[in-house]
Amino acid sequence: MQRRYIVVLAAVALACARPGLAKQRPLVTEDPEPIGAGRVLVETGIDFAHDQTYPVSGLKGNLWRVPSIGISIGISSIAEFQIDGGFFDRLSINERRAAPLSSELTVTGDTTHDAQDVVVATKIRVVPEHGLWPGVGLRFATKLPNASNESGLGTDTFDFMTTLLAGKTVQSVRVVGNIGFGIFADPTRGDRQNDLLLYGLSFSRAFTARADMVGEVNGRVSTRSGDAFPGTESRGLLKLGGRYTQGAIRVDGGISIGLTSIDPPVGITAGVTYVFDAFKVP
Repeated sequence: MQRRYIVVLAAVALACARPGLAKQRPLVTEDPEPIGAGRVLVETGIDFAHDQTYPVSGLKGNLWRVPSIGISIGISSIAEFQIDGGFFDRLSINERRAAPLSSELTVTGDTTHDAQDVVVATKIRVVPEHGLWPGVGLRFATKLPNASNESGLGTDTFDFMTTLLAGKTVQSVRVVGNIGFGIFADPTRGDRQNDLLLYGLSFSRAFTARADMVGEVNGRVSTRSGDAFPGTESRGLLKLGGRYTQGAIRVDGGISIGLTSIDPPVGITAGVTYVFDAFKVP
């Protein structure tokens, strides 16, 4: 019992003393804890989604993202700058349906590919975790239209998101919650938008000082009365996975299950995260 108690304490100490690994691949629910002033975090991975649906273009198939990339830069002790995206999305097309922008497609074969939309964000910790109170933060993000309509993988729209973040560690378990809203443009017209409720709830359970199990439910809900504009529908994923940390390197893996009819029924992900001290903040 004493040895187990020591292991749990060590795991909690690792989670609290290494904010540089606060960005928690394979999870997407955002932790309010920043990575730390002058630190840079780089994460990359391979993602697969079975029967991914694109309501704007009408394409459906198996999607590979090789690689997905995220970079976080600690610009102060309470704030970080983030860039998330990817170089190569490849969809093996299993089905084509009539859709609002299917006439824009230039895809002639049974595969299509494009860059992934880039998300640029700033995260600020407003209240540190203390005693019974959770840490609280804010995140402001913009999605850039890198993926094109012609490939069928993009919407060619800018989207804006604001999220309230909260996180609390209790013994060997960390719980993080996100709630916010997003302004998503209608990709078929330039004068309409859909306001979506954004949500996320995740946990991580440390079993040793290096290994932990993670899980989350994360998604969005359309608030528009009637049908959502294509590309702005409600979506959600349930994800379970694990991580192993060795020094400044963390490897991870996970499996996801779709929660709506247009989400991929199943997906898998695997990746690695590396954090290092890059510069000194004056």
